[in-house]
Amino acid sequence: MKHCILADNQFVTNEGISALLARTGIEHIVRVKTRSELQKNLGVYPDALVVLDYTLFDFISMQQMLIVKTAARSSTWILFSNELGDVFLRYVLQSDPTISVVMKNDSSAEVLEALQYSVRGIPYVCEYAEQILQNETPADTDATPIHLTASEKIILHEIAMGKTTKEIAYEKNLSFHTVNSHRKNIFRKLEINNVHEAIKYAIRAGIFDVAEYYI
Repeated sequence: MKHCILADNQFVTNEGISALLARTGIEHIVRVKTRSELQKNLGVYPDALVVLDYTLFDFISMQQMLIVKTAARSSTWILFSNELGDVFLRYVLQSDPTISVVMKNDSSAEVLEALQYSVRGIPYVCEYAEQILQNETPADTDATPIHLTASEKIILHEIAMGKTTKEIAYEKNLSFHTVNSHRKNIFRKLEINNVHEAIKYAIRAGIFDVAEYYI
């Protein structure tokens, strides 16, 4: 493996990953900004290492991402992000255990290790993702009732399904701004700061059942 396709739209991340990749023996890095560019370059470099921030990319769904990866059977993928939900990680890693996961808040040593494993074709799962795979979110019947509008409950359910703001807007025929406003209101009302906490509340409040995701 001598090629890497870097699918991340953050300049600082691109520079940091490029510096770490130089230590793994990767000789050529291609930076792409869209799904179509990613697919085009996978056609040119079918055995490339793909470093992807799913949350910043224009995939319509996680299923679409998995289809693109499956079509490029010789490629190796690392999901590299600030925020990946529990349900998303369980579904993706159970669907394709060859995918590696490392978070942007992990140490540079761990990110480098993930890259080195992937270059050798060995899947790497960071501690955060490993904990999610090993533990089920416990139910909490003592959740304090919080008033969410009907629209906010729908958006929260979709967030718990692992969907990004772009995906929800596309599927519900809403503007990105509308969905993002609902998301901010939900987080404000629940006094939370991340998707992980949103999912836990959705489960406790009966808005989302993990089992339905696999139906």
